[in-house]
Amino acid sequence: MQSVYPFLGVDWGGNTFVGSAVPFGMVKLGPDMESFDSQPSKFGYMSGGRILGFSHLHLSGAAGKYGNILVAPVTGPLDLTDIKSPRTDETNRPGYYAAKLTRYNVRAELTSTRRVGIHRYTFPSSDESHLTLNIAHCLNKGTGTESQRFLGGELHVLSNYDVEGVGRYAGGWNKGGEYKIYFYMVLDTPASSTQTWSGDTLSPATDASIDGDHPIGAAFNFHTRTGQIVQAKVGISFISTQQARENVQQETPAWGFDQVRRSSVSMWDQALSKIQLHGEADSKRIQFYTAMYHTMLMPSDRTEENPNWQSTEPYYDDYYAIWDTFRSSGPLLTLIAPNRQRDLIRSLIDIYRHTGYMPDARSGNDNGRTQGGSNADVVVADAYVKGLTGIDYRTAFEAMLKDASVPPANAQKEGRGGILDYNAKGYVTLADERSGSRTVEYAYDDYAIAEVACGLNRPAEAKLFAARAHNWENLWDKDLAVEGFKGFLRPRNPNGSWATPNMLVRGTWPDFFYEGDLWTYSLYAPQDVRKLIALAGGNETFVHRLDNIFYKQHFDVTNEPGFLIPLLYDWAGRPDKTAEVVNALLEKAFTDQRSGIPGNDDSGAMSSWFIFQSLGFYPNAGQDMYLIGTPSFPEADITLSSGKVLHLIAHNMDSEHINRYIQSATLNGIPLDRAWFRHSQIAEGGTLVFTMGSAPTGWGKTVPPPSLSDPAAPLCSAAQ
Repeated sequence: MQSVYPFLGVDWGGNTFVGSAVPFGMVKLGPDMESFDSQPSKFGYMSGGRILGFSHLHLSGAAGKYGNILVAPVTGPLDLTDIKSPRTDETNRPGYYAAKLTRYNVRAELTSTRRVGIHRYTFPSSDESHLTLNIAHCLNKGTGTESQRFLGGELHVLSNYDVEGVGRYAGGWNKGGEYKIYFYMVLDTPASSTQTWSGDTLSPATDASIDGDHPIGAAFNFHTRTGQIVQAKVGISFISTQQARENVQQETPAWGFDQVRRSSVSMWDQALSKIQLHGEADSKRIQFYTAMYHTMLMPSDRTEENPNWQSTEPYYDDYYAIWDTFRSSGPLLTLIAPNRQRDLIRSLIDIYRHTGYMPDARSGNDNGRTQGGSNADVVVADAYVKGLTGIDYRTAFEAMLKDASVPPANAQKEGRGGILDYNAKGYVTLADERSGSRTVEYAYDDYAIAEVACGLNRPAEAKLFAARAHNWENLWDKDLAVEGFKGFLRPRNPNGSWATPNMLVRGTWPDFFYEGDLWTYSLYAPQDVRKLIALAGGNETFVHRLDNIFYKQHFDVTNEPGFLIPLLYDWAGRPDKTAEVVNALLEKAFTDQRSGIPGNDDSGAMSSWFIFQSLGFYPNAGQDMYLIGTPSFPEADITLSSGKVLHLIAHNMDSEHINRYIQSATLNGIPLDRAWFRHSQIAEGGTLVFTMGSAPTGWGKTVPPPSLSDPAAPLCSAAQ
């Protein structure tokens, strides 16, 4: 755990969480900041700026939600409009954050359990020391369509050492409805006096309430001596103040900051120990274990904290968003934390039971937004084909069928927009937004449905959805030529005619391609790369097209839609090209610095891509196979669900990775002459050995990975 550097990724858009959390913890306690010219951070942290206080709910790798229940120490006269401070001596490790607030000469330390934040403040000598609680604060507050809104709240000072209350909030990136945060804060030091505010004026009253976006909070006032410590425990609940109090009593019954911190460290040590590296450089070790840490911050485990329905199933929130995480984060958890992935999927299925849809994104106990396909379908299929047990796959299949047939009332909230056109015509038309990216994603979602239909002995559905898995071909214009290459996705009008080609570099919500372009989405057919290559002109032309994508910088390493593209060379018989591209991306786009993630980490999605690529193989999510790239470490051991270990060994690995090309490989002592393998081949552990060299050979070129249009198709006979 000493190798984890939580500041990695905070700059240049990585938006990674800084503060204290346990793996998948509901409470993520950390600083909320503004720049020195008073621009607030949308995700909480800034490398340069002032700390406004420490709030208890955050995302990681994303922005625009939470920042609720803000605690801040103050010395000197209390000005409600000016509580902020620069900081020095800042440190962050898993389960622990600390900094000195220079304006107030106060040292702040934070740790946490799943539902409780623990604060420890060391004050200077002062007749005016305060611990303030701000309910109205939230990140990205405003009136924009993706801004958060404070709706009001109330609090009750119960004594000179505890307070409880609730804040009401809405909005954020997911345009979510109202959510309530209940809290109970208890101090280890009685205050000399207390005050509250509801508006701009401090009052000795012990109760305060407000409707609408107006200030509200409480202050505990002290006379402190030099080095005096004041601790606070803040229980958070989505159910009630009583449950917030019980969370404190259950998870932190005593005043033991260091004991809680040690417990958090132990949880992280256990989680991160699932992969052991050997012989790696210090910078690579820091990048790798920090990436693992980032993949285990979200979704948030809110089991027993669901305000909307009662259930014996696990409950998780902050799927933010499955569109980002289904490609590599889910498969990573299936490999190293299958019980966690099982519970995440059980939660998705239970959300379907009570809301009508498995979400593509969910936050603040509300579904929304759906960026592409119904990608929970791929998550379910990935677990199914890899043998993950303890999941109600029949109910999951029911949810998948609804995704594929029932138009949602709000297509940005859940379900598949344009589904009636898609099912009738075989594509989404320009009558609906994001019709290009939706069509290709729906086709892959349908392939996932066909896989599960095969396993559940549903032959009619297997046949139907296997046929629909070809629908991406209906937007393929074989005559559309760009930069010397022919064959790209092209929009269709509602009457079926071709529309003007879409050449936007990176579209958004109303555009043909969502967060990608025609170079990226025209190559999105994970179920049938063989057919994709044929339509693009064959192996040699396809390799040239891939080369062009990377040389002309059409590839966007900062975003998820292109995650699979570097591995497409494997289908065209050029795994050496995959090795070259992956090596270049890992070296150029990722570092061990604060700017070390090339784009939004998106709940650890970017980090999980880095982890797999560094290990030397990458999942084709939703299928039972992994594609081989190039390993970055001489040795790595992965502890699997069975408790057995997959040993990865790279002979002749050099520190500069000149020997990036696989010369030969064995799996469990048997020669592996193809650049892919199945999950079933490693599920019970084993040994995968690569012999590396400085020049390409013929290894891995002759047997491409499976595709839907193979002579022996990967789906069941009922789907043929």
